[in-house]
Amino acid sequence: MEKHPLHIKIPELQTSPDVGKAVKRQERLSGERVPNDPSARIEAYMDRLGNVFLHPDEKKRERNLEMLRPKIYDALLIKKQNFPESYFELQQRIARERGQAVEEIPPHVRDQMMDVAIEDQKASLDAWIDYLTSNDAVYPTWFKYFVWRNITKLSQFDKERGEFKKRTDSTVAPFPDIYYEPLAQIADLYEKVKADNKQLKEAEVREAFSKKFPALYAELIQKSLAASLERKEETKGKWIKYDQNDEQAAERLFSSLEGKGTGWCTAGRSTARTQIDSGDFYVYYTNDKDGQPTQPRLAIRMEGTDKIGEVRGILPHQGVEPLLQDVLDTKLEGFGKEADTYRKKSADMKQLTVIDEKSKAGTALSKDDLIFLYEIHSKIEGFGYQRDPRIDELRKTRNVEVDMPVIFDCEKKQIARNPKEVNEFTKAYVGPLFKDIFQKLAHVEHVYTSFPDGKITQQSLEIGGPTKDQLEQALERAGFKISDYARSMMKNKDFTTAKRKEQNDLVRLTVDALFNDGKVHTTDEIYAKAKDFGLELCPAEVGPHLRLSYQDQPLGEWVYIAMKQITDSDRRPGVFLVARDEGGSWLDDSWAIPGNEWDPEYRFVFRLRK
Repeated sequence: MEKHPLHIKIPELQTSPDVGKAVKRQERLSGERVPNDPSARIEAYMDRLGNVFLHPDEKKRERNLEMLRPKIYDALLIKKQNFPESYFELQQRIARERGQAVEEIPPHVRDQMMDVAIEDQKASLDAWIDYLTSNDAVYPTWFKYFVWRNITKLSQFDKERGEFKKRTDSTVAPFPDIYYEPLAQIADLYEKVKADNKQLKEAEVREAFSKKFPALYAELIQKSLAASLERKEETKGKWIKYDQNDEQAAERLFSSLEGKGTGWCTAGRSTARTQIDSGDFYVYYTNDKDGQPTQPRLAIRMEGTDKIGEVRGILPHQGVEPLLQDVLDTKLEGFGKEADTYRKKSADMKQLTVIDEKSKAGTALSKDDLIFLYEIHSKIEGFGYQRDPRIDELRKTRNVEVDMPVIFDCEKKQIARNPKEVNEFTKAYVGPLFKDIFQKLAHVEHVYTSFPDGKITQQSLEIGGPTKDQLEQALERAGFKISDYARSMMKNKDFTTAKRKEQNDLVRLTVDALFNDGKVHTTDEIYAKAKDFGLELCPAEVGPHLRLSYQDQPLGEWVYIAMKQITDSDRRPGVFLVARDEGGSWLDDSWAIPGNEWDPEYRFVFRLRK
């Protein structure tokens, strides 16, 4: 019997308490004994992890992650009491090098600096969580577990030394960046060993497998970074399609990407096969010096033959090069309505490129340019795994105080910063919330706690009239998706609808807008704080009605309804969630026990107290 790679790498794993619990659980559910074999015991544990973190139902997967993230953060993020004094000394030295005399950092500033560092760690950890639990990471559960177990012990990659720094309780730096191609290459290696341990007799395989993950990962990252792109300015080339379930096509795909430094996980042989098993795959190759299409620059991975799974380029985090945006747009036209989501991303990237070129040329930005750059109406979407770095780079070159009057179409003096400055001529308010703010700012069109991220949205919504069954049917006719949990809440006796129509004035704002402290807060704390500003809980039927009216919800936005919790089919107290992701526009739910913690950026809808 072949030895499991995890047993070879972590021999103590199969006797660990967590594996023992998973084995007993599987035996209890199946009624059969799990063989007393390391591989069988490890796979029982992997099945358990997969059911929690990789559940095939995306909504259940998201719910599981939503509940587990706080525990993961608590276990892995640096605690404030562990920040080393050397961190603050470094900040002082940086300030002195900038010409700022800093003898001592005040306690409140130290606290802010620690908050920023912790948020950076959280963001880097989220990147790994989101990727390893996504459909894009087509690795077996055991390999994802092995990667997670290793990267959570590592700090950033040192490109000069070609190695990772180890994490300790006092490490301030974020977790490592994700390098997709090297991960795929390691997965390839480990899959070979799992399939046939005799592969270890091959010197090359044995040497690579014997290396610890951090060392092998670092080595492959260095090779990937060193791979130079030939003829970057060339855009002429050819799209090549690799058909689903064609093993020879998978091999050709892998061979065409090998050693090209694309950064795509498809550059691994086993990953290429898995992705071809899942659907068609298109790659755009630009011509080399001999006029042959050999350099991969764009990729479209399909789920089956007609649903786009992802679009990737070769910029950092797999962003698409602006030079090839027209090539991609032309290709997307052939996918019809399926490509609507990606057309929005393409349009955003084009507009961002225009603004970037204007900025470099010293050309003034228009009102529309600024509204786009500051993401006033919707988030700027790109094709990479992470936010396009040009957004923040461009914003850093701008003066917000100069830009706000242009965006709000007003004079600078018409932007109030505190209650005393509000008058009949005020057109915008940018400042902290205060008592009776929404009554006093009823005539003010633009309200922010901070610009541009602290926008507060107000709207009037009519509810009442349709029964709960009619509401459900209306949602389905309109093409909205209803999760099983949300559907169970609508069928609960505690969910009622008003017989007569009534207007509700709604206020949509973030947790941080309420507290202005950058910290997480519980459901009860959020509900109590909202009362201070004249807000109250919404009737439960606001959830379905808001979903019906919110036709143009931005992609990636999740809005939670502040309401009295209703028990869902898992017997958990929940609130409605109005969300839009790449799978569609949803009426979903979210667990909201009184002590449940919500991050500062979570957005709630309250009703203005009558």
